Amino acid sequence: MPRRLIKKYMPNPKVVRRHRFIKLFGSLLHDANLWHLNRRSVSGAFAVGLFVAFIPVPAQMLLAAAIAIVVRVNLPVAVGLVWITNPVTIPFILFLAFKIGTLFTGSSITPIELEFTFESLQNGLGDVWIPVLIGCIILAIGCAVTGYLLIHLAWRIKVAQAWNARRTKKKNN
Repeated sequence: MPRRLIKKYMPNPKVVRRHRFIKLFGSLLHDANLWHLNRRSVSGAFAVGLFVAFIPVPAQMLLAAAIAIVVRVNLPVAVGLVWITNPVTIPFILFLAFKIGTLFTGSSITPIELEFTFESLQNGLGDVWIPVLIGCIILAIGCAVTGYLLIHLAWRIKVAQAWNARRTKKKNN
């Protein structure tokens, strides 16, 4: 059952509620839907977590937590998924976003020379940020929809298999 697998790695809700940043949400954390492990809650949490993971903003975990609370999906799953973008993966994701963004904007890829000065970063990255942001939004939406559909489908298949196994076991007895 997918629930058992997720529950195995799920933190205790009491521990999560005491986290210094999550504690900011106060009594909103007492909604039971934020901690349930069902098809709707987990697939929605995957959509929220994957969407926020590909949006290049600071405090992604807080943003994912806020959205999970508003749409009432599993909070730990949504917050945990933002760690797909981490210091190791972010250069590759931003490069992919840049490539996708240039395809959608039709802008040309021109090499830039960077020096480690504030002026160089400000002037050199001006043309790059628009394709990167557009690519990030496209990646965020695509991954969120794909993640939602795959988790929803996998959960349904696993439940159907469990029902069939129970039905077969009942017939054999």
